[in-house]
Amino acid sequence: MATLKQVAAHAEVSVQTVSNALNAPHRLRPDTLERVNRSIELLNYRPNRNARSLRTSAVELIGYCVPGWPNRTHLVMDQFLHALCAAAESTGRHILLFTAPPGVDGMPVYDDLHARRLVDGFVLSQTETRDPRHGWLKEKKIPFVSFGRVWKETTQPGPWVDVDGAAGTALAVRHLHETGRRRIAFIGWPTTSGLAEDRLDGWRTACQALDLPTTGLTVHCPEDTLDAGAQAAAELLDSPQPPDGIVALSDILALGALRELTRRGHTPGVDIGVTGFDDSPLADVGSPGLTSLRQPMDDIAAELITILTDPPTGSTERLLLPELVVRGSSAPG
Repeated sequence: MATLKQVAAHAEVSVQTVSNALNAPHRLRPDTLERVNRSIELLNYRPNRNARSLRTSAVELIGYCVPGWPNRTHLVMDQFLHALCAAAESTGRHILLFTAPPGVDGMPVYDDLHARRLVDGFVLSQTETRDPRHGWLKEKKIPFVSFGRVWKETTQPGPWVDVDGAAGTALAVRHLHETGRRRIAFIGWPTTSGLAEDRLDGWRTACQALDLPTTGLTVHCPEDTLDAGAQAAAELLDSPQPPDGIVALSDILALGALRELTRRGHTPGVDIGVTGFDDSPLADVGSPGLTSLRQPMDDIAAELITILTDPPTGSTERLLLPELVVRGSSAPG
């Protein structure tokens, strides 16, 4: 296998120029970068990952713990994993997937992976209040970034990228209002979940700004299932003043609500408008299709990899906006 010096000699440049081509290509003139890359390809040069990461403290291989998602199937996980791997590979890096127990019990897995130089840094998700991973990684000075904020903490324990759930549900409320809905309900999870509270706040704030009622229009489901969404919709429809619109915290809950509406003879999107969140693969399967808020997975993944591998000098907190994808479940009444 070719060495760094052999590549430099073949391209008639210095060893440092070859290193820049691999680690900081923006520092080179386009013609120089092209010549070095051609030599790398002709000589089939492959950098020694461990040697380079030890020498430069660079994050070359990134660890990601696949969440267990208790009691529910997370329909957007495949989309996120694909986007994360693609974003890493676009910079010449790769993702190592692993599993670990939640909380403190999982820390030996992180310790072992880093101690054996199997990974140089971590992308975290499914973060929770007082998550032990952040403090341990900070103490060990191991690079990391979180997909999602750590809820109910005044100071975030590290860099993060997240989707603005409150802005998303507010966007859904405004959309339903524009289609003529005036009693817009919210189906969510218990507010012990920071994510649930965030999306509930967005719904409430938008309703108040539009002078829409909020009393008696919220149902908190104990789990994220179709049955829970259907039961929540039934509770709302059986109330003295039923809603003409429903904003659901997730696609699963929204699809459950659509099932209940259809069972009762209502026409979703005509009698009652419904929106979900995540724009999961199931959103476009049924008829009518589910209007949903799409998380910008490609942008999320790109920001995570950038913060981890080339930390900016300014803020390392990114809050991205979701996109409302309108389908038949919220067609104008």
